[in-house]
Amino acid sequence: MAHEVYYEDINVGDEMPELVKGPLQKLQHVMYAGASGDFNPLHTDDDFAKAVGLDGVIAHGMLIMGFVGQAITQWIPRKYLKKFGVRFAGMTKPGNTITVKGNVVDKLVEGSENIIRCEVLAQDENGDIKVTGHFEAALPLKG
Repeated sequence: MAHEVYYEDINVGDEMPELVKGPLQKLQHVMYAGASGDFNPLHTDDDFAKAVGLDGVIAHGMLIMGFVGQAITQWIPRKYLKKFGVRFAGMTKPGNTITVKGNVVDKLVEGSENIIRCEVLAQDENGDIKVTGHFEAALPLKG
């Protein structure tokens, strides 16, 4: 759970705490399929994935996006998050370990809100990028 974070304590260039997930297991793919309702066999059936030209199953992109969201909200309380978007950049396979990291790229005041803008990415143990993204949060002042 995120602790309180104040606008005054954040600076451009600050890095968010990294989150490491994995190695991913095929069982996670099946569990995520059930939770999300996305039963595309690309995520759960190696034979099907191979029949369409892959080496085997791949993780749901939204699972990896969920890891990014988890990393953000372990740093910044969810109630302050205003925007969150990603671009899917690569396939994740069973056995991959995903590391989510990010940094503050802008800090400004818009109206009465104290905004930080951050870039994030998720990559595997080889440095292959799976997701890039950004988020914006409106943080409180110390008071």
